[in-house]
Amino acid sequence: MNIKRLLLATLAIWLFGIAYLMLTCAGFFSWIYTIPPIIWKAPADMMTAGNMIGSNLMGLTATFLFVLVYALLYKALSNKGFKKGLYYGFLVFLIGPFSGFASMPFYMTIANVYVIYAIISFFVKYLIMGAIVGAIYKRD
Repeated sequence: MNIKRLLLATLAIWLFGIAYLMLTCAGFFSWIYTIPPIIWKAPADMMTAGNMIGSNLMGLTATFLFVLVYALLYKALSNKGFKKGLYYGFLVFLIGPFSGFASMPFYMTIANVYVIYAIISFFVKYLIMGAIVGAIYKRD
């Protein structure tokens, strides 16, 4: 396992995730969070020091696990480079965000528009995350 590239890919994807969040959730698509029922915390409550530290630690941990699983499955994935990563990102999207968000309306009071937005947004995000890890991570 190439630890240097594993950490580099983790950092690159984590930084991409922050930028993606700022552009989508806090930027172009922030209106989605005003559709009733409103289940989100107020922005000021989300920006407390404890929440920022916790959310960044969780994001970094999740990103590290995303890259680590890619490294563990490296030989089992087809293609090379970013195409291998795209394939991996798509598989992870199907197992995680797609199945999780698609089932939300069945057990949560949540705006269906948000569910559709989240599925599309995470599809794009996980493909890009996969492409990044595929482009950066190479086995020794």
